[in-house]
Amino acid sequence: MLLVISRTVGSAAALAAAAVTALTTLTALSAAPAVAAAPRTTAPAVAAVPAPAAPPASASAPPPVRDEDRAGGSESRSRPGSGSGDRLTITVEHAGRGHDGTYELSCHPAAGSHPDLRGACAAVDKNTRWGSEPFAPVPEGSVCTMLYGGPATARVTGTWAGRPVDATYNRSDGCQTARWNRMVPFLPDLGS
Repeated sequence: MLLVISRTVGSAAALAAAAVTALTTLTALSAAPAVAAAPRTTAPAVAAVPAPAAPPASASAPPPVRDEDRAGGSESRSRPGSGSGDRLTITVEHAGRGHDGTYELSCHPAAGSHPDLRGACAAVDKNTRWGSEPFAPVPEGSVCTMLYGGPATARVTGTWAGRPVDATYNRSDGCQTARWNRMVPFLPDLGS
């Protein structure tokens, strides 16, 4: 169906009134059973505007469920040894004596050379949510305090929840330090 606007409409108020009248007519016509064509008006048409289409039914449907998101929480993720190969390597530098080093970590069940296997797995699980990346960087444009948290850096590589991981961490400002602290004890606890 088309909505026809006449040339005789001169002001914005008149145009709005004409649109309301046309929408009322259009609504009545769409609700009524099929009838003969409406009589033509004598005013010439300026523009024809198609009636708004309803959004597709799929627009409101959620995305498909992935295996790692099925019921059962973090325990439903693919487990090492079941073909998923989830394994992380954490390399920490400039964090100080007792913190620097390279550690291996697998979870479900916890295994590897990380000094706190269960705590590290719990930290990663806590930060793993459907639709978000647990190792994502601080979003661009974030407003961060200029509080330097020290020279420590970390690099995390490997696979988590079936996805490749290559993330870096530092403590150069408040946002970076908060991101680091969210992953403690996966990353060493260096204080606030």
